[in-house]
Amino acid sequence: MSQSQTYATILAEERRGGFRHAALAALVVLVCIAALWITGFFDSRRFVEGIPALAQLASEMVPPDFTRWQAWLKPLLDTLAMSIAGTVLAVILSLPLAILAAPNTSPNMAVCQLARTLLALLRSIPEIILGVIFVAAVGFGALPGVLALALHSVGMVAKFYAEAIEHVDPKPLEAARAAGATPLQVITHSVLPQVFPQLADITLYRWEYHFRA
Repeated sequence: MSQSQTYATILAEERRGGFRHAALAALVVLVCIAALWITGFFDSRRFVEGIPALAQLASEMVPPDFTRWQAWLKPLLDTLAMSIAGTVLAVILSLPLAILAAPNTSPNMAVCQLARTLLALLRSIPEIILGVIFVAAVGFGALPGVLALALHSVGMVAKFYAEAIEHVDPKPLEAARAAGATPLQVITHSVLPQVFPQLADITLYRWEYHFRA
């Protein structure tokens, strides 16, 4: 094959790739527009009719009323305690599951798939359902809320942890294994130092979610 033929083949392949990318982008745009249309986003009448109600709500919110601030202290403290406790429990449960769900730290692919399936199952259960279950198990109070927040968050936090672990630089892991390090030593000395900033970001994000929830 001559150089000109090779060049023409490359150009043809690039054009085909560009067409596929353009078609995919057009499909994504159409799906987004359809979703907005179905949900009524393009119904301008609803936005116009909602302006008076929005203005009234804003007038009632400003200025804020702090005359009953003392009554807010205990609920605020309970919310803060629940968010911290739920996050701590979620992290404690998520880190081992994330290590099992990451292909580069899991003992084998069967364990990896099992851990990923468990995380997907936890993510699929709404928090309100978990709350009802734990209320039936331990009674009313802050405890069932903490347990519901923690267990639901495990599915999401462990997933993010596993993705961070999966994308670490493999060279330190290979060097540690070649030096005879145990699996625990590989994780503590080669994996966690690389992903600690990402894990901290994920944990803080989830704590913020718990506080607002």
